[in-house]
Amino acid sequence: MTGTEALKAHVTLAVGLVLCAVAFSFEIRRALGGNALSWAYVFEWPLLGAFAVYMWWNVIHPERLVKRMSKKKVPMAPEFDGMLAAWQQHQDELSRAQETPAPSERDPR
Repeated sequence: MTGTEALKAHVTLAVGLVLCAVAFSFEIRRALGGNALSWAYVFEWPLLGAFAVYMWWNVIHPERLVKRMSKKKVPMAPEFDGMLAAWQQHQDELSRAQETPAPSERDPR
């Protein structure tokens, strides 16, 4: 991640956390003032802030997500092996068809 992209991610996180903190303080004052519905928001804003930090961390460190995804090798059910082979064959046929020009595009000599 370049310096400009990292700076944008940091600024976005900071603005998001400030908004969550302001909303949390607003809702806690309302909840303590007797508004029962505000208690739900009192718990929602910190959770939203924690999610923002989690997403920021994943944006700043994308290689960790790639490593985690590459470690997971999900085994395929045996009944789908034939479908996978057919799909790969179809993809190969499409690739070959795109490489050769259509009959109307060929040189008419």
